[in-house]
Amino acid sequence: MVAPMDSAQDIELGELQLRFASARLSDTGAVERLARSIDQCGQLIACIAVPADEGLVLIDGYRRVAALRRLGRDTASVERWSLSLPEAVLKLLTSARSRAFAAIEEALMLRELASSFALSQRELARRSGRDVSWVQRRLQLVSALPEPLLEALRAGCVSCWAASRILAPLARANAEHANKLVGALQSTPLSTRELKGWFEHYQGAQRTLRERLIEHPRLFIDALSARHQQHDAEQLGAGPEGAALAQLRALDARLRHARKHLAPLTAPIPAPLASACLALRTQWQALHTEITRLVDDDAQRN
Repeated sequence: MVAPMDSAQDIELGELQLRFASARLSDTGAVERLARSIDQCGQLIACIAVPADEGLVLIDGYRRVAALRRLGRDTASVERWSLSLPEAVLKLLTSARSRAFAAIEEALMLRELASSFALSQRELARRSGRDVSWVQRRLQLVSALPEPLLEALRAGCVSCWAASRILAPLARANAEHANKLVGALQSTPLSTRELKGWFEHYQGAQRTLRERLIEHPRLFIDALSARHQQHDAEQLGAGPEGAALAQLRALDARLRHARKHLAPLTAPIPAPLASACLALRTQWQALHTEITRLVDDDAQRN
């Protein structure tokens, strides 16, 4: 469906109703880059708005409006789509625009349409040209997130990856811990890699340690980094023999642990497990050759 539209016009920023501002993720860096581009080249892509009961509602171009305001401009170049508000939003979700929406942004816009216009998932799917499972997956993203976490997402304090892979599962298991972690990340952010490592330790920790991890995630990451640096320094000092010794000791512990899990199993085993066993056997045969070369030959010479 091609949306009937007027040619772009200069519209006062104050006339634009930012109804979907809460469905956009904040990105200060992107707004700054866009402001520099507009300052040098002008607004190259028009915003999109549709008339509604509350006035002219901005559908696309929230970062452009923010950039224009940062530059002290009073107007924006705007195309008016002659569509209803739901039709315009659903068309926007399926069209190629200057910026691809994050999944969480799509989910927030769908939730707004579902709640404000009483549209079912099936109706949202039909009118957007998507299947129902796509709409359902998007809505599940926001249904699993508590409001404080959504606010942190909108503000750019946490990434979409962190929200879906770490904070949402944590919120389902322990909402209090999830809220505390969001608060901690707002004051002392962690990178995606750091947060992934933190969560792995949290999952394996006892209750008392989990409380400390939640209260001071940055302190834990810094201590872990210092420990790794010390370990690396010790290995460097020990040379290749010391590094090999550390690896073999770790491998010995893992093999003992693996044998405990394999002992109660009986054939036939599931295909993924069988594939992993065969891959390990190949690596073990290669390792056995090296061990024989280093140990048995040395024993014969001595």
